[in-house]
Amino acid sequence: MILLEAKSLTPLVVVGVYLALLLAFAMLAKRLLKTSSSDYFVASRSIGPFLLLMSVFGTTMTAFALVGSSGKSFVKGIGVYGLMASASGIIHSAVFFLVGIKLWAIGKRHNFVTQIQFFRHRFDSSGIGYLLFPMLVGLVIPYLLLGLVGAGTVVRGITTGMFPDTFGGELIAATGKMAFVGAVPPWITGLVVCGVVLAYIIAGGVRAAAMANAAQTIVFMSVGLLAFYLIADALGGVEKASEQVLQNRPELLSRIKTIGKLEFLTYMLVPLSVGMFPHLFQHWLTAKSAKTFRVTVIAHPIFIMIVWVPCVLIGVWAAADPRITLPAGKENAVLAKTVGVLLKDPFITGLLMSGILAAIMSSLDSQFVCLGTIFTHDIVIHAKGEDHYTDKQKIMLGRMFILFIVAVTYTLSLFPPDSIFDLAVWCFSGFSSLFPLVFAALYWRRVTRAGAFASILVAAGTWIYFFYQGLIKPSFAAVKPAVKEDYLVMGMMPVAVMFAASALVLIVVSLMTQPPPKSVVDSFFDDRKA
Repeated sequence: MILLEAKSLTPLVVVGVYLALLLAFAMLAKRLLKTSSSDYFVASRSIGPFLLLMSVFGTTMTAFALVGSSGKSFVKGIGVYGLMASASGIIHSAVFFLVGIKLWAIGKRHNFVTQIQFFRHRFDSSGIGYLLFPMLVGLVIPYLLLGLVGAGTVVRGITTGMFPDTFGGELIAATGKMAFVGAVPPWITGLVVCGVVLAYIIAGGVRAAAMANAAQTIVFMSVGLLAFYLIADALGGVEKASEQVLQNRPELLSRIKTIGKLEFLTYMLVPLSVGMFPHLFQHWLTAKSAKTFRVTVIAHPIFIMIVWVPCVLIGVWAAADPRITLPAGKENAVLAKTVGVLLKDPFITGLLMSGILAAIMSSLDSQFVCLGTIFTHDIVIHAKGEDHYTDKQKIMLGRMFILFIVAVTYTLSLFPPDSIFDLAVWCFSGFSSLFPLVFAALYWRRVTRAGAFASILVAAGTWIYFFYQGLIKPSFAAVKPAVKEDYLVMGMMPVAVMFAASALVLIVVSLMTQPPPKSVVDSFFDDRKA
């Protein structure tokens, strides 16, 4: 029997201090919260340029950007940056400008609090909200799952060996060996992360989420750059690390060899998902004015580059380093493994782990608050009427649904997917398939209620079909391939078919049905009323 020497607990102490500071922040958020549901759900529409940038960017950067991108580049190579980051930088800002500002203006004019309220009034239909609600919740939950799985993966990877007498690790079927011996198991990490995030959003709502996002975005961007510098230094510098890739894994530096042209091009539809993120819609509504969006539109692509470039390069460098080995299907652990192998200072390791958790929690908080908001306003209040509940009751309803969603997400996190990146792409693809709906609602007066219903149903149907074929069915296959390839449709990402089908049905059905009432359309297109 081999006795393992326990590693330093300093990284966990550093993380504990960071989480304690967030809990202290929760108490401050509770003091700042005004006694109104408007402040809890949309921060009284008073958020300025800096907080808007940080909250919007923070909520779009989750385990997908840090843990997922490094894991995917470990397998696919440098082309992963082009798949998502380069396109996202431009497309996100374009969506903020073309969609976000208009939705903010309409939301302010009509006093909307949720995305579903916009669609209900735009199409003069109560039913469209009941159709959208389960679809939006069903797509946000996998997004939440990314955060908890990513947090568990990172903490487990970095804490391996810390508690050899307490935690036994995980048996890897392919090798018959134990991995992650003595590591903090993901179920504990998930409980802690959920508890901390719940503390400040239950206390302060979307205002607390926006303020926490600002702080955590600064933390994870700073720590991310520090990690990049230290890992590059441990490998002998950027040039030497890249030379090692060229010698050992040259295919990872070629996009053409690892990613097909049609796959690469159709990936550009995935970033359109931000136009239908319900949590982003809620953050847009918090803006003080249209001018508040300027900084976000300009700075967002720069921030994406600052976060994604280091993570993708770390994944590629790790793939070429013989010291960094992982069992098949465990690419989620690349970032944690790289930090554990190359960086020996436990204090620095703790800082890096805190930064990764900051990125993850900065998304979880907004999404939790968002789901509580749409349940309160689009299901309960919509059924009973605005005046049926007091402000305190509305806030309580939101908090109760948040607790329910947290419990569901935590339970699902106990059965993690192999790839955070792949699950995220499926999640984003579902939102992207709904983008034609929001774009038409803002720019096409002729779009009809029937067209909207048809578009939503087709988007949902195609997503469910491809999700089953591409992710669920292979996971139950008797024989799994040694190297998992991306699921493609005629060489394209499934989102291309989903997006095209949703847009086509929307147009055809709208042209075949009676135009919407002029009075309803005018209230959304008359900018003079903004």
